[in-house]
Amino acid sequence: MKYPKMIIFDYGHTLLYEPDWDAVRGNAELLKYVTKNPNNCTLEDVRKGAELIFGKHIENIRKIGYDISGQVGDKVLYEYLGIEFSLTPLEMETVFWNGASMGAIMPDTDKMLDYINNNGIRSAVISNLLWSGAALTERLNRLLPENQFEFVMTSSDYFLRKPNRILFDIALQKAGICSDDVWYCGDNPQADIEGASQAGIYPVWYDNDTDKNYRERSIEHVPECEHLHIHKWDELIELLERLKA
Repeated sequence: MKYPKMIIFDYGHTLLYEPDWDAVRGNAELLKYVTKNPNNCTLEDVRKGAELIFGKHIENIRKIGYDISGQVGDKVLYEYLGIEFSLTPLEMETVFWNGASMGAIMPDTDKMLDYINNNGIRSAVISNLLWSGAALTERLNRLLPENQFEFVMTSSDYFLRKPNRILFDIALQKAGICSDDVWYCGDNPQADIEGASQAGIYPVWYDNDTDKNYRERSIEHVPECEHLHIHKWDELIELLERLKA
């Protein structure tokens, strides 16, 4: 195990999470900015439309390893309903997302980021996410204002989802760094851990119990690659201290 020059992180349930998620509440916030609604669509109409566009069609695409931008999904949904807004596509993402959940910091994430920043370890983010890198950057900067992420990548900006190694290879190109100088930390044993490993990046499985019922763990298995398995960020800090000594 080699001391990293850079650590790249997943987003959800690694850096932040989304307590009390409520998509209906997010849509209700968005509808406050409607400028045109000729069909008099209600919040319930929006909910049903979102189930069709996002819950059925976009989700089917995601299941086979690809993503469509949430901004494109919004365009399809609201043109289908005939609704127009006074917001830009990015503002629509942010208003909905903050309405659904303002987000929260995973335990000691700020402490861990302060440690790597103070020790000269570079950082970035790769996330499987329907929302854009710009929307995620805004959320990260709001909740983790001291972060020094060099770039933030989301699958919806690149149409590919982890564990596709192309996302990891692009990140290495952006960073201008060799894979054996990089660690990747994430919570998903297949998308994050096996995905990073196939690109030659050392994977760290962050397996924290906060909001632990957020995904279907029955379809996951222990990563079939060398990796570090931790449950809290203090374990990462302690390891980095030992490697640095």
